[in-house]
Amino acid sequence: MSSRPNIILICTDTLRADHLPLYADEANFGRRIHAPNLQAFGESGVVFDDFHAASFPTVPARADLTTGRYTFTYRDWGPLRPEEPALAEILHHAGYTTCGIADNPFVIRYGNGYDRGFEQYIWIRGQRQGQDRDDVVAQWTREEDRFAPQTFQAAVRWLERNHQAQPFFLYIDTWDPHEPWDPPAHYVTPYDPEYQGEDVYPCYWDWEDHGMTQRELEIAHACYCGEITMVDRWFGILMERIQQLGLEDDTAIFFLSDHGFYFGERGVLGKGRFRWPDDQISVSEAMVKYRLGAYTYRSPMHREITQVPLLARIPGVAPRRVGALASIPDLMPTVLELAGQEIPAAVQARSLLPLLEGKAEQLHDLVVTSLALTQAEGGTTKIVDDSQRRIVELSPSTIRTKEWDLFYAEQGEPVQLYRAADRANVEECAAQEAVALAEVHGKYHSWLTEMGAPATVLAARQAL
Repeated sequence: MSSRPNIILICTDTLRADHLPLYADEANFGRRIHAPNLQAFGESGVVFDDFHAASFPTVPARADLTTGRYTFTYRDWGPLRPEEPALAEILHHAGYTTCGIADNPFVIRYGNGYDRGFEQYIWIRGQRQGQDRDDVVAQWTREEDRFAPQTFQAAVRWLERNHQAQPFFLYIDTWDPHEPWDPPAHYVTPYDPEYQGEDVYPCYWDWEDHGMTQRELEIAHACYCGEITMVDRWFGILMERIQQLGLEDDTAIFFLSDHGFYFGERGVLGKGRFRWPDDQISVSEAMVKYRLGAYTYRSPMHREITQVPLLARIPGVAPRRVGALASIPDLMPTVLELAGQEIPAAVQARSLLPLLEGKAEQLHDLVVTSLALTQAEGGTTKIVDDSQRRIVELSPSTIRTKEWDLFYAEQGEPVQLYRAADRANVEECAAQEAVALAEVHGKYHSWLTEMGAPATVLAARQAL
């Protein structure tokens, strides 16, 4: 491998780890998913078995990925800040040819600035709900017109034109399998032979209370699984072209996602619990109509939300599975170390290279998945793009160690504790495990202090 390898970083959206065969066991649905290309990629590389989201959801996760910082500790959804380090910018200044390709609808909207440092940024429009999406979808005539296929095709074409401009950093951001789930029917029928082309949009609430039927839940899940298979197919086309261009021996490739989704687990269809002033109209209509006035409610983030895949193939690194705790911010210093670049002092996460190379067994005592800690009950949050939402109830952060899963928002809010071995988080044991509860909380508060969280954030989390 070259001392300055090419680097390809692929980020999908809303892909649960347990919905890939690589992470499947007899207790989850992943064994039924058809994803042969990701399966082969993982088997030939490194699979992280305990990898999690940090800042939640979409844009905060990309802030972490870009900066190597735990941005939820000090800010909400929003633009990349001038003082924050940017991965592509560092690589560009180091002589890398940089290109970003995305159909994610948020990364460069409203000056969010996540294109900073990219010499080229190829934008595939249409994923955002509303007129823009309607205009794009009206032009679809074949599978290749869908968003993930367009994104991967753009990456293939860029590599064909630029593969000799080495070293290069190529960032690919495909929003699928995020809703709306609209893959061609031939991807859905293997998961639901009765599928007749129905569209189901998630209610982002307790699905039974919302009035959804079991059949609608089944259709939503089948369409989601179909999108995973579609993403896998086009990922495979990209990998085939990488091989044909002779790039395998000099290119490090990472594949990950930002968070997961509930498909009836915890009674929810969505990644959180939101309400709108008019819940008689569809959620997709409400999202367009009510830019202001939505409400957020308590939404604990269990493994279905927090655990995401991380697959890596690096020339010279032997295939293995890594059981150590890690999270999304760790990717940024990992890429910099691979590229031979100094990691800026502002970076808070740690390079995964010692784990990848088998030189360390763990890097972190805990990982945290959280909405912005600057949120306050009764305040507002800009959770999604330009949509302000009123906070009716705080959602807890998920603090995970190798022994425990703690769900904790701030002092006085409800607390839940589970043994990490209880992966489904069935038996809540905070009352019975007071010593462990205090120990994990203490580690969390110390970690927040180490990360430089604002004084107001620390004060609100001083005690249980």
